[in-house]
Formats: sequence, structure tokens, C-alpha cells
Amino acid sequence: MTAPASPILHGGGIAAAARLYGGRPQDWLDLSTGINPCPPALPDIPAAAWHRLPEGELVEAARDAARHYYNARHCLPLAAPGTQSVIQHLPKLADLARPVAVLGPTYGEYARVLRIAGLQVDEIATPDEVRDAHGLVVVVNPNNPTGRVLPRIDLLALAERLHAKAARLHVDEAFGDGETGESLSADAGRVPGLTVFRSFGKFFGLAGLRLGFVLAEEAVLSRFADWLGPWPVSGPALSLASSLMRSDLSPLRQTIAARHAAHRAVLEGAGLTILGGTKLFTLVDHARAGALHEHLCRHHILVRKFDYDPRWLRIGLAPNDEADQRLATALAGFSS
Repeated sequence: MTAPASPILHGGGIAAAARLYGGRPQDWLDLSTGINPCPPALPDIPAAAWHRLPEGELVEAARDAARHYYNARHCLPLAAPGTQSVIQHLPKLADLARPVAVLGPTYGEYARVLRIAGLQVDEIATPDEVRDAHGLVVVVNPNNPTGRVLPRIDLLALAERLHAKAARLHVDEAFGDGETGESLSADAGRVPGLTVFRSFGKFFGLAGLRLGFVLAEEAVLSRFADWLGPWPVSGPALSLASSLMRSDLSPLRQTIAARHAAHRAVLEGAGLTILGGTKLFTLVDHARAGALHEHLCRHHILVRKFDYDPRWLRIGLAPNDEADQRLATALAGFSS
């Protein structure tokens, strides 16, 4: 499977969908992203966070909260303006003379960005296909969109094998919050040649904040800090992260679990074939996925389709029971 070098088709795009199918964007039900639709109440943000450039104390407080939240025992996570921003810099850690491997199918920006940088990208289906020639291996875990989870012990063995060949392992845990016990965040900084990206916005439902974290050895974090430049993350974003990452998150986890259970009940009730997913989205297979996508759009419901597999749709969580019923009614009206 070869990822295109052209822009990747992502979720979202309600305004564009509304132009095609009508209705006001605010009246659409956006299920095309993997973002928690029920964000927590926002804590107060000090006026200074808006008024001043983010100073060391605010930056360090957010990094320390991230270390606590991600159980990062061996590094101090580096804040970045969303994980997409640091994906753009990942090729700088790779050896241009060596091919890279991306475990797919997965988030398409990795292959696209690596190819733009001039790297040969091998898209592989299993870790067994990693070769000694590969200088960098990219694994999204849990995977987007399939939800596949590789065991931590297997990834650590892969990292050791790669390090012995002067190669690196990169693990994207954007959907790792509350999913499994297989995170490598506690190993970042201890395991040579390992980088981990974490996303703040997905689990907390605050994607517009544009916040993520890099976990790695201090030398690698210093390089990312240089690439990002001064003040890459806003003061309000750092302030929110500091507060929320240290708050009691059990109500948020319970809400996501309840939303996920209701979501799966709707999809199973509609007879859809479920291939996988995470707590925040489900991947389904349908012989007429394109027609189903258009049918839902006519009902002003947007789900995620894929250019590389015309049978797949990714459907995110709805925010409440009323939205679940709206989806169920639309699905019931589709003639398969």
C-alpha cells in the first residue's frame, strides 16, 4: 500500500460538507474525528497566561503535569503545538541513506511527511517485516484507524533490536489515554532510540487547543525544542494542561466509557461489521461504504471515509443519547 504525497484526507470538514449537502455547519453531527465529544469543564486561566509570553515556570508546570499524567519516569515531556507539528520534524531524526518502515495502514501523515523529506518509505503490515536496513520504524499504538494494539514487551524488543543496528523506534500514542496498559511512555528516556508522541486534545476533547507532548532522551528533546523555537505553545494551553492533567479524571473516563458503550450498541443494532477501534471511534466495514457515507451526509451526519480502502468508515462517538438516536435513525433508513 503506497501513501500519496498529496495532502491526506482527514476527518472534520463540516463546513465543506455543508456546502455540498446543505444545512448549517452547527446543525451537523460530526462523527468523523476521534475526539472525545464530551470535554471536561474548563478550569480558570490566569489573566497573565493571556497577557504574557509563556515563561519558564508555566512551561515547567505543564511539563511536570505531563510527566505525572503519562507516568514518564525517565524524561520530562516536551510540550508542542499538537502532535502534527512534531511529526513534521520526525524526518530529521532519520538517516536519509536508509529506508524507513511505517506499520500500516495507519495515520497517513507519517508516510507523507517522510517521503516529502526524501526518505524511502516501506509500508509494512507486521513488525516481522522490519529489516536491518530500516533506520526508523513508525508504529501508531493504538492504531488509527484499526485500533490494533501491539504489546509493550514486543515493542521494547523491537526497540532493542533497532538500537543494535543504529536505528530508531517511534511510537505514536495519540489514542493511548485510558486504552491499554501497553504504553511506552514510562520507557521513554530510558530506552535508547525511542520516541513517543502523546496527544492532549483527543482524550480531553480539546483538539482546538493544539497541544501534544514528545517523550524521549534529553538529547532528542533538546533537538525538538530547537526545531520548535521559542514559545511554541500558548500560555492558556499550558495552563489548561497543568490543571486538567492533575485533576480527578475518573468522571471523564466514565463518560467516555458510557458514550462508547452506547455508540457500539447503535452500530451493532444497525448490523454493521465492526473491524476494530478505540474508546473514541469504531472502524466498520461495508460493501457500500461510499453510498452509506453519502446517505449519512444527506442526513447531515459526517463520518470518516478512506481513500485507501473504499469499504471502511470510521465513526466517532456522539455527544449524547439524542445524537445516538439520530445516527440510529439515519442508519435504519439506509437501503443496503
